[in-house]
Amino acid sequence: MAKEDWTILPHCAKESKELYIVLTCDGASSVGQVGNEIAKKLTLSNTGARMCCLAAVAANSPTHIKIAKDAKKLVVINGCVLKCASNILEQRGIKPDYVLTISELGIPKAPTLDFDDEDVEKIALKVLEDLKKL
Repeated sequence: MAKEDWTILPHCAKESKELYIVLTCDGASSVGQVGNEIAKKLTLSNTGARMCCLAAVAANSPTHIKIAKDAKKLVVINGCVLKCASNILEQRGIKPDYVLTISELGIPKAPTLDFDDEDVEKIALKVLEDLKKL
């Protein structure tokens, strides 16, 4: 795809108060990859969601911590029971509005970067429905 065809996303640092900011595990396992795909799907769905950089929050980036704190709603998607995304936010004193853990939804964690597109679709729809209730 040529650069002129790229989708330009809302600037999360400037627009976070109007956005559902999504921070997710995108680790080196199947459920981590599912989380990343869900965040991408939500971001591209024109529902006011925007994935942002969890690693920058973990690295104590003042800009990214402010984005997480200023979010209209903060959405956290953990891949597995380690709940790394939630733990990073807890360490920074940030309370999310919505938390989901993929492996607790019956999707097993596997040491692969492969995932089932149906799992992504099913969970993304669940998250969208849940966000309507916030």
